[in-house]
Amino acid sequence: MMQNSDTHTVVVAGAGVFGTAVAERLAWNRHNRVILYTIEEDVVLDINQNHKNTKYFPTRFLNASIVAAGDKAVFAEADYILLVIPSKAIVPFSEEIRSMTKNGCMVINLAKGMSDDGAFITEKIPFERTASMKGPTFAIEVINGFPSSFTFGGRKEDFQEFKERVLPDTGIYLDYTKDIRGVELMSVLKNMYAIAIGLVSGRYNSPNVDFMVYTKAVNEMRRFLKLFRCEQTTIFGYCGLGDLGLTSLNDLSRNRTLGMLMGKGFSCDQNGSSTVIEGYRTIKLMGELTREQQVAERFPMVQALYRLMFEGDSLNDYLQTVFS
Repeated sequence: MMQNSDTHTVVVAGAGVFGTAVAERLAWNRHNRVILYTIEEDVVLDINQNHKNTKYFPTRFLNASIVAAGDKAVFAEADYILLVIPSKAIVPFSEEIRSMTKNGCMVINLAKGMSDDGAFITEKIPFERTASMKGPTFAIEVINGFPSSFTFGGRKEDFQEFKERVLPDTGIYLDYTKDIRGVELMSVLKNMYAIAIGLVSGRYNSPNVDFMVYTKAVNEMRRFLKLFRCEQTTIFGYCGLGDLGLTSLNDLSRNRTLGMLMGKGFSCDQNGSSTVIEGYRTIKLMGELTREQQVAERFPMVQALYRLMFEGDSLNDYLQTVFS
């Protein structure tokens, strides 16, 4: 077991809702020197002067040991970097900071999504030690100190080091897989299937129907794991069944909410929206990918979602396919 007698620097890139919540929990471990990096100058001032991130958590005080910074030079100090910025920005951001990071720095992707070209983020970022952490975690519950869980995807020795050095006393718990691609994929797919389940929740408000569609979603997710040459057992981790359940069956989820509104008859055009619903992007990406690879018939829910969102099918058309 590694000793926790040393101090190490953890830089959380992104001081939005989730980045702030994660930084707060990591600051509970007195051996962690936590720095929150953000391009928002008002947030930097607020955290450093008032120990608050009023923009995202108006009523919460943060651990006084957390320091905010807007200068990328802080990444030169990092032993661990947690990426909690929008998924489409991670690859260019990582290329900007690569030359600043020291050898041996561990870079962990917490963002849920894919890069703009449809690639897995951890395969595009230019670092030697990379990992992915995904799990059933709403930011409000993380910052409120509730026990929270993630799947760590990456090398076993990196998992053990991060767990034993960074996580003690934080109330954050991990399970493990070497299948880093599978962890990334689960975090992408669960948003799409949360919309799928939200649609029937909005229409029927029935646990019977919710779990019928939930079960179908799990089976399609397993087929996606096989399609992407990932380990099918990854679905049984926190990143799989755990995150799908949280996102698709809880009304705090934006993706579920989008589906529910559509299920109740509202029009939810995402074009020009300032609120990014990751599942909407995923439906387009996966709908087109399964057609291009000529496996569309193996993913009827994805195709039903694609036709509903992008080809003018009605909600009844969607329901007929999902229930068949």
